[in-house]
Amino acid sequence: MIKYKLKCKNCTLSFDSWFASSQEYEKLKKKNYLSCHKCGSIKVEKTLMAPKLLKSWKEDISVKKRKYKKINEKIKEYKNFIKKNFEYVGENFAYEARSIHYKNKKKDKGIYGTATSEEIKDLRDEGINTEIIPWIEDKNN
Repeated sequence: MIKYKLKCKNCTLSFDSWFASSQEYEKLKKKNYLSCHKCGSIKVEKTLMAPKLLKSWKEDISVKKRKYKKINEKIKEYKNFIKKNFEYVGENFAYEARSIHYKNKKKDKGIYGTATSEEIKDLRDEGINTEIIPWIEDKNN
């Protein structure tokens, strides 16, 4: 479907009309099936039209930047919570998680650190609950 703004050459009435396609408009125009609904004249022509844009690309980028900033702030909030409430075990995360899970070690608080995708998969296969959280560096960019 396509909408055209039409103008009557006889009475200068402007109105909108929908067509199945631009070819359909041309076909109806050629057969003189288009007429003004005010004066009945068949001297009806398309006028210049511009598509209606809901928002500019600058607004779209601005919205995306605000969303990105909001997500970054939430991730930093999680990061600060984790740093305050969990013990950092570095690259020994998989070993420490297994030690806690199999009761070889007792920890007063949870742990966080780094592990490879394969180590995370193996931990989950063993029934050890782990979560992957994006770690954003503290930058003001």
